[in-house]
Amino acid sequence: MIRFLLVCSLLLASFPGVLAAASAFSVRHRGVGFDIYRLDKGEEQQLRFFWKQEDGTPYGSIHALREAVEAEGGELRFAVNGGIYSKQFTPLGLYIENGKRHYKLNQGDGGGNFFLLPNGVFYVTEQGARVVETKDYRPHVPVTNAMQSGPILVTQGGIHPRFIEGFHSKHIRNGVGVDGEGRVIFAISNAPVNFHDFASLFRDALDCPNALYLDGSISEMYASELLRFGGWPWRQFTTMIGIVSTSDKPAVSDMVEKQD
Repeated sequence: MIRFLLVCSLLLASFPGVLAAASAFSVRHRGVGFDIYRLDKGEEQQLRFFWKQEDGTPYGSIHALREAVEAEGGELRFAVNGGIYSKQFTPLGLYIENGKRHYKLNQGDGGGNFFLLPNGVFYVTEQGARVVETKDYRPHVPVTNAMQSGPILVTQGGIHPRFIEGFHSKHIRNGVGVDGEGRVIFAISNAPVNFHDFASLFRDALDCPNALYLDGSISEMYASELLRFGGWPWRQFTTMIGIVSTSDKPAVSDMVEKQD
């Protein structure tokens, strides 16, 4: 049974950069605790994907992202690490950020979780957000943001066919799903969990007919409502997903005294 720890009401008057009110809560599922961040329908339009700063250097961590956002006068409301990446710290598959495609769809074979087929894509258009298998990624409208990762956890209500109930391999895991009402839901485990139990969390407890695995042991979340602050500062990620709201504070660059 879902137990709400805290519901954060992000009012337009207070945070004009956010459209609606997200809900942050915790659940227990099959003996493991999970922290959940659920967006209201329409709030997916406020999601931003992050990889590199304007000078081309990667943000690298949630802490660095938060500092960069605050330096520009914004406030990081929520963030999670993105999908699985290559040994070169680049996206391993499709990656679209703010309408620009940086990496194309990866339909190849290989080792590791990304290639535990089927894998999938989480993407956002003006019509909403979707999670689909890679083979079904055929958007008919412009895509604002997209991220390929793998394996897919749940597809059309079915758990990945290669997941084994009771399997011994357990890790901290995080993922993203879209529920029956079209709401985007992010989840991270508070203890090691196997793929089958993690997938069943999305399907059975969160009503997500489609959900995608993001990453494993390194996974972190920033959500102050859940007392999550992005993990250790030195924990490195490639891409991240977040929500930024406008702050009344001036940007750091605006506070620096100009010299004659």
